[in-house]
Amino acid sequence: EETVDKVKEDVESTFTDEVLTGLGGFGALFAPDLSDYEEPVFVSGTDGVGTKLKVAFRTGQHDSVGIDLVAMCANDILAQGAKPLFFLDYLATGELNPDAAAEVVRGITVGCKQADCALIGGETAEMAGLYQAGEYDLAGFAVGMVDQDQIITGEEIKAGNLVIGLKSDGLHSNGFTLARAALFEKAGFDYTAEIEGLENNLGEELLRPTKIYVKTVMALLEKFKLKGIAHITGGGLIENLPRILPDGLKAEIKKDSWQPQEIFELIQQAGEIEEKEMYRTFNMGIGMTLVIDKNDKEKILSELEKMGEKACLIGEIKAGAGDTSLEIK
Repeated sequence: EETVDKVKEDVESTFTDEVLTGLGGFGALFAPDLSDYEEPVFVSGTDGVGTKLKVAFRTGQHDSVGIDLVAMCANDILAQGAKPLFFLDYLATGELNPDAAAEVVRGITVGCKQADCALIGGETAEMAGLYQAGEYDLAGFAVGMVDQDQIITGEEIKAGNLVIGLKSDGLHSNGFTLARAALFEKAGFDYTAEIEGLENNLGEELLRPTKIYVKTVMALLEKFKLKGIAHITGGGLIENLPRILPDGLKAEIKKDSWQPQEIFELIQQAGEIEEKEMYRTFNMGIGMTLVIDKNDKEKILSELEKMGEKACLIGEIKAGAGDTSLEIK
């Protein structure tokens, strides 16, 4: 009850006219406005933040992982062209710390506003003995909507299409087990270490929240045909971009077309990690990719620049001799 009191105003600030219930009910009611849809289809996704939470525990900074939680779910359903409508969260801990829990939820409300969706409910579970003192786990659930004929599946992708990369803000929410092993176990850095080239201390740099691309991509979809969208999460470019490619096609990515943030080079050097493993584990500076018709390249890049989005042309779709794959050159 104390936690709910601390976050009630923040949560209600995310409500839209489609939210029919306040906090405290056994279920949340949402009446979607279907006036803009001919054949509405719900798209749902669930995800967590992973071992990035370990950094939050060590630094005592809990708000940014709430943004991460929304981002991981909202960006996933966005990849099929869906506009997020509402979000629910699940927080589990051994002994509830109302201040830390409230900080997490406030981060979730910030993420929901960035994703233009409502936080309509959630669950806070206190399970003594299951979690170590001061630790918790998070899961998120997003539901969005898209018209059936506007669903983005990747099936229209063909050879000659181009790949635009939307830049990330850092590690986002993947690869933290490897990152922590490299930086803290192998190299012996401290979370408060000030390192040349990083804007913040190491702990703060690692906690940069995952960028939410919803408003950018939804604005593009109003003007352009996007043939495929891939959210670059665990598995990096190597595993995520091929997920949307039809059989017989591959993506050729030119790694010199963008510059990864300094944190990636620091992790690679500290952990003596092979380049291929870096690209398989981390986003390496690209948080989302868009597959487009080559004739739309200049217009889309110009539109992205107008919106303040950092984007660049990073590759091309080519015939792949019968296999779906990706090459980084």
